[in-house]
Order: sequence, then structure tokens, then C-alpha cells
Amino acid sequence: MVRLVLVAAILIAALLTYAFWPTTPHVEDLPDGGARYAVRILRDEWGVPHIFGQTDVDVAFGLAYAHAEDDFITIQQSIIAARGELARVYGRNAAANDYLVHLLRLHETMERHAETRLSPTMRAMLQAYADGLTHYAAQHPDEVLLDDIFPLTANDILAPSLHKAPLFFGLDDTLTDLLDPNRGQDATPTPLANRFDPLGIGTPLAGSNAIAVSPRRSANGETFLLVNSHQPWEGPVAWYEAHVHSEEGLDMVGATWPGVPVIIHGHNRALGWAFTVNKPNVVDVYRLEINPDNPNQYWFDGEWRDFEVDEARLRVKLLGRIEWTFTREVLWSVHGPALRTPTGTYAVRYAGMDEVGYYEQLYRMNKARTFEEWLDAMRYRALAMFNTVYADQEGNIFYLYNARVPVRSPEFDWQGDLPGTTSAALWTQEVPFEALPQVLNPASGFVQSTNATPFRTTVGDDNPSPDAYDATWGIETRMTNRAYRALELFGGDSSITADEFYAYKYDMAYSTQSAVARTIARVLANPPDDPEIQEALDLLASWDLQATPENRGAALVVLWLQPFGERLLEEEIPDEELHAHLLDAVRFLRAHYDRLDPRWEEVNHLKRGDLDIGLGGAPDVLHAVYSKPAEDGHLHGRAGDSYILIATWEQDGALHSQSIHQYGAATSRPESPHYADQALLFVRRQMKPVWMDEAEIREHLERAYQP
Repeated sequence: MVRLVLVAAILIAALLTYAFWPTTPHVEDLPDGGARYAVRILRDEWGVPHIFGQTDVDVAFGLAYAHAEDDFITIQQSIIAARGELARVYGRNAAANDYLVHLLRLHETMERHAETRLSPTMRAMLQAYADGLTHYAAQHPDEVLLDDIFPLTANDILAPSLHKAPLFFGLDDTLTDLLDPNRGQDATPTPLANRFDPLGIGTPLAGSNAIAVSPRRSANGETFLLVNSHQPWEGPVAWYEAHVHSEEGLDMVGATWPGVPVIIHGHNRALGWAFTVNKPNVVDVYRLEINPDNPNQYWFDGEWRDFEVDEARLRVKLLGRIEWTFTREVLWSVHGPALRTPTGTYAVRYAGMDEVGYYEQLYRMNKARTFEEWLDAMRYRALAMFNTVYADQEGNIFYLYNARVPVRSPEFDWQGDLPGTTSAALWTQEVPFEALPQVLNPASGFVQSTNATPFRTTVGDDNPSPDAYDATWGIETRMTNRAYRALELFGGDSSITADEFYAYKYDMAYSTQSAVARTIARVLANPPDDPEIQEALDLLASWDLQATPENRGAALVVLWLQPFGERLLEEEIPDEELHAHLLDAVRFLRAHYDRLDPRWEEVNHLKRGDLDIGLGGAPDVLHAVYSKPAEDGHLHGRAGDSYILIATWEQDGALHSQSIHQYGAATSRPESPHYADQALLFVRRQMKPVWMDEAEIREHLERAYQP
């Protein structure tokens, strides 16, 4: 007996030793790849990296290294997630992400299409970026999450683009809906906590602003561009500012995401662009008829067809290095990935299922020097969605409702489930680029995109007509508050100065036409008979529709209406829900502030390290801030305005721009002086200059080095 106990103790000790034995020596032994790349990194006084390389490939190496210095953990998380190995780090809660990677065949898609779809330069840039991360890992082995993924490959860098892209146009919502056992019934919406959320965002992306003003509407012949995407303040799609410059013509400032080897949006010396999220209908669901004698067959065009059946091997962390591997079935039909669910077997088809060229398109946009070159890059059509607003030094402005919309047969209801039994419902072509809604150099002199309908992009007669577009495209008809305010402000001023452009961007008002104003009017017209909220009704009646820091009505309104999210724009919320949420807001404010009308900046805070400061802005105002209640009774900002860039081309073509980040360059380094050094400017709605010339950068230089 004693011997058995001793043996068991030895085995347990050995198991624990294996589980927690450090694995980083493997990373330390990686070859040093830095010598192959001719690149310098110049950090300005804000810590923003300016990457100077001999070639574009050199720049990709430097960008990877610089970004890793500031946020290596998030870059690794994105790469590991796209490898389908996130559960090896974070346990079973991440297994759904890993299954998705197998279900969508991300790695098979790369193997099939990367060689033909990507240019040799882009493939070399991907490998250079991978080498930059491997180089950093070798120097900092204690920061490595999974040592056996190094050295990284080009496909490790490419894969996250395939992983993220379909989630932006709602594939996660589709999968969540398919797996709901109550699907097809009038059930309540799936709680956010239960939603499929592989990006770790937690709430739907709330919006963005992109605005361009041409010399026709500016006071002094300038061209203005606002780059103002609303992203989560942390995580895999949080913005990171950088400047990239090569001797091959690359010279771009703007923002990118962890693990992305190019600038996503911003400007070069000649032109710039900004993206906002749109919602075209680019995902379809097919109900499959399964052979009762063979569950691995489905009926299609008069015959039983075999599913392509595979097995996903999912490795899940249990304790330290101890992993458990389990398998799950992966199905593929002629339509695309398929799922057996509680309500039937379905297949999903979405735009760009075989696409690998996201970074290729962005790279071509980075390199463009004229509107025609930039438009050719857009015609590459890797991106399946995103409104895009453009401006350049020649005074051109442009709006595009970018979408890879399928050409669909009119005989089916494309808003519901489609019959998976016939090729008549299986689309194979996309609407031509030239047929998409777009506005070039309107007489009004401005375009705006604020996650609203493209049919009100500007004022005047140059808007796209709804009658010109098929309803199956799913083009939005809704208006956001930001759209109303952009049209009111920019459309109401025929001679916009630089200061006015700046002030309009930071507007914190709700339009009288907005869903917020209409909802307040509804409740006041039919008030609930509840004495506990009478004071709140009086406050709503006197509120001036502003969300400035000192405002005394904004706290009540935001706490009341923010939980409804986009439902507020797209449906009429039942009175009972509105009244219940208003009561919740009243009780929250009384519990934490002992009054219903605290100043908005008392409630709404930016918290970063030791910094905890009140700020203005609110959901769906042009200075957008989306916050989450904290235990201390404050709302803490977590999304919305983040990286903001305003570019100005003077009448003679001279360029100057300014930017701000909600935190700072060192996005995950609390010990860095740049962890929160921009936060005070952000709260005060101030911006800092953007430098592109090396001489000017050196006047504001913090340090210069080679990776």
C-alpha cells in the first residue's frame, strides 16, 4: 500500500513538473532573422513608430517588430485564434473559435489560393512580418504564449484576415442563430453573453464616421478627410497608429490592427480613405434535406450527394501544459460549410468564401498615388463590405457602398432560409463593381458615411437612388443620429473652415429627428403611471439632447437607452420594455449618485491605469463613446471614438494632418510612458500633429533604432 502511494506521488509530481515546466528555451534558440532586413524604427515623442525601410518588404518586418513592442500579446492571440489553437491558451471557452477555423476551411483556402491571388511582393511582406514577430519572440521569450508556433510563417500572418473578415458582415450572428434550439420561433434575442464572439468584442460594433469635404464647400479651397472608425478600445480589432515609409514609394500614415502587415486606413501624401461598417446581405442559409438512410448525404438537383466529411481535432488546455484533444465533425456541401443543429441541417454561403487577398487590396490602396490607381485597387474586390470615403490632393472626394453582393434569382425569398435542394438558389456570380452605390465629386461638396443608408450620403441631387438597386442586396435604409447630424452640420454650412470641420466632428448632440429624440417623445406622450419615474420624465422633457461633459440629462438617457443598441434604430421598442429600462436607470442613478441628474462627466469615465477621468460623448453622437457599467457606479468607455485622423490638403496640394488615440502607442504596456499619454488629450477633444518627413520626425524624436 505504501509503495502504491509512493508511486502515485511520484507520478503526480512528474505530471505537475511537465504541466508547469517552462517552454521558452525553444524560442530562445530561434535563428536571428533581423539582419536580412534594412529597416529603421523612429519613435516620436508620443511613441508612435515611423518605420523606414529600403523596400516594402523591409517595412513589413519593421512594422511587425514595432507593433510587437507595444502589443505582442494581442498579436499572438489573433494569430493563435486563426490557427484554431486558442483553446490551447484559454481553455474550453475558446474551443468554439477553434472549431470555426476548421468549419470555414481557412487553412485549406489559403493553400489553394494564396499563390495565385497574392503578388510575390505581398507574399514576401507576409513572411517578413512573420520574421519580425519571430525576431521579437526570440528576444523576449517570457512573453510567448505558445512556443511551438514559432518560427511563424506567411500563412500565420495571412490567416487572421480570413478569420476576421466574415465576422464583420455577420457570419457570427448567423451561426448563433442556427445553433439556437428555439430557431424559427418568436423567441427573445440571444443574450449578448451567449453569442458567438470569436473577436472578443462582447457587443456588436457600434459604428464609424467617415467624412470628406471638397474645395466646393471649404472656406479656403481645402480638401478635408475624417478617418474615424469606432472600434473596441482593446482587443484584436483595436487601432494602432503607425507610419510606414520605403524607398519603393510606400509612405502611409494611419492605423492598423494587431497582426496586420499594412495600414488599413489613413492617408499617404496624395490621397486617403476611411472605412465604416455597412450591412449588405452577403450571407445566405440553405436548409438541407438529409437522406433518411444515410445522414452523410443531402438531396441536390435530383440526386443524393455526399457531404465532404472531415474531423476537427481541438486541443484544449486543462492545466499548465496538459491538454485534452477532442474531435468534432466538420461538414461541407456544395453550398459551403454545413451544420447539424437542433432544428435541422443547414449550409451557409457567404461572399468571399475563397478570398485570401484582403491585405493585397489594402497594400495596393496604400501604394496608389492617383484616384484612378486607388479605384483600380478597390476593383480588386477582396473586401466583401465596408463603406469607403476617399479624398485627395486634387480635390476629389468619393463615397462607395462597397459590397460583394451576389446576383440572386428573384424566385426565392432571400431574407429567409433557402431550399438547399436546387442549384437555382445557388448563386455563383457577384454584382459588378460599377453597379454599386457611389458618389463622385457631388455638387454639394461633401460626402459622409455614418453607418446609415447610402441613399442620403450628401445633400442635393447626387445621392444614389433606392430605385436603382435590387432589394436582395440588403442595402440599409435606416438613419443613424450621426447621419442626421452630419447632414445638418456639413450640409448646413456652405463654407467650412478647418476649425468648423474639427468642431463638427466632435459634435455631441442628438438630432431632433433621431431615434433617441423620437423615443423620448413617445414616452412623454404616453407616460407610465409610476411615481418612481415621474422625476425622470420631467428631466427627459427638459433635456436639450446634448451629451457634453457638463450635461445633466445625458446620464439618465444613456443608461436608459444604450442597452437597446441597434434595436433602437431598426424597430419600435415596446412601451413595457422602455418603461422597465427607464426604471432600471432611475434606480442605478439613485443608488450610486443619490440624484437623477449628475453631470455626465461624473458618470462617464475613461479609465486607464491610474488615470480615471470623466469625458463627454455618447452612443451614436459624432463624438461617439460606448461605455459599460463598472462596480464603482461609473460607466467606463470601451468602444467608439478611438483612433481619429483629420487630413487637410491645402489648395496648393500641401498636406498636414492631426491624430489622436484614446490611450497611446503602447497599447498593452502599462509600464510605458505611452500607455496613457494621449488619454488626456482625447478626453479634452484635442489632437496631436502627424509627422511624415524624417527631418520633422527627428525634431520630435524619442529614440531611433534597428530591430
